[in-house]
Amino acid sequence: MNLDDIRAAATRLAGIAHRTPVLTSRTLDDRVGARVLLKCENFQRVGAFKFRGAYHTLSRLSPEQLGRGVCAYSSGNHAQAVALSAALLGTKATIFMPEDAPTSKVDAVLGYGAEVRRFDRYRDDRAALAGEYAGERGMAIIPPYEHPDVMAGQGTAALELLEDAGELDVLIAPMGGGGLMAGSATAATALRPGIKVIGVEPEEGDDYRQSLAAGKRVRIDVPRTIADGIATSEPGEQTFEINRKLVSEITTVTDEEIVEAMRFLFDRLKIVVEPSGAVGVATLLTGKVRAAGKRVGVIISGGNVSAERFAALLS
Repeated sequence: MNLDDIRAAATRLAGIAHRTPVLTSRTLDDRVGARVLLKCENFQRVGAFKFRGAYHTLSRLSPEQLGRGVCAYSSGNHAQAVALSAALLGTKATIFMPEDAPTSKVDAVLGYGAEVRRFDRYRDDRAALAGEYAGERGMAIIPPYEHPDVMAGQGTAALELLEDAGELDVLIAPMGGGGLMAGSATAATALRPGIKVIGVEPEEGDDYRQSLAAGKRVRIDVPRTIADGIATSEPGEQTFEINRKLVSEITTVTDEEIVEAMRFLFDRLKIVVEPSGAVGVATLLTGKVRAAGKRVGVIISGGNVSAERFAALLS
């Protein structure tokens, strides 16, 4: 996966994925002492960047494979992205979702016409469950990040940000399985060789931070954090090999710091951002990234949080 692959994905996604806005806030700039440019993937189809990678990957399947259907596993955003992509491309999708996945995300997946099968995220191996199910039916597995087409699709978010925002000194993005970062870091470092790339994880789910420090993938217990979209227990194998070369630094934020970032984004920019999507702003507001005088791009990865959940977190 390289810059050419990401540009090809952008061509395939043109007119289908939204070209999401880049927003700014004078208050945020003053707080951080930097020029901050927010790539708002909360305005993407299905409310998250995941649509980019899912649609790109499905669109490259053969007609025969599309006829047999696709299968995926996800806590929510990738599930919705695969479900909508399958509907747009005229195929069926079965999604394995954890029993504690947000109801709003499950309802959205069902609304797109996909079948949902549940599992216990703290006990079951979701990839194994989906793999067995898909294998018996000849369905294609669409993983949330461990696929070059998925990573290339996700990288179009950073490609657009760099095209629209101009020169950036720093790029900040959430770190879950690492697909968004792998694609984004590939695009950013190819277009801006001197850029500093920073990933952000929840404090209780710092598998990437530990892995990069150790120089190998480290597995942790399934994290218990409000940032369910990036609550992974181990980096992807393919994504880790890319991110270990391109990511400069990993920071972590607490659930309380994430909530304060969500509140800030609502109060100051009037946008609703889910916990996973707010971590980049959280790390800036807490001063964990030194960005004074810099031009900083931040990917807001998604906005899929119900009104009830949003209000409960901020209350």
